[in-house]
Amino acid sequence: MPTVSITNANFTSEVIHSDKPVLLDFWASWCGPCRMVGPVLEEIARERADIKVCKINVDEQPDLAGQFGIMSIPTLMVIKDGKVVRHSVGAKGKAQILAML
Repeated sequence: MPTVSITNANFTSEVIHSDKPVLLDFWASWCGPCRMVGPVLEEIARERADIKVCKINVDEQPDLAGQFGIMSIPTLMVIKDGKVVRHSVGAKGKAQILAML
């Protein structure tokens, strides 16, 4: 399954009401570490049908970034049943990201 771009309009339906755990990536196009993590997240999205990988561009969705108190990117969160259960700041390798799940 490809990654899902999240906006204010689809946040509730795609993230909060998801029937699968959501790996949520807060990122920006100008962020070098974000660009390093991006392909890893795409790979995880293709390999793991049991989760949903979503991305929020903090420049395009500042309200969502503010709602979660994002101060540094990349920030990864795992959301289950509408609640944040794991949180990590900074670039991570595939094994570290999978360990969050």
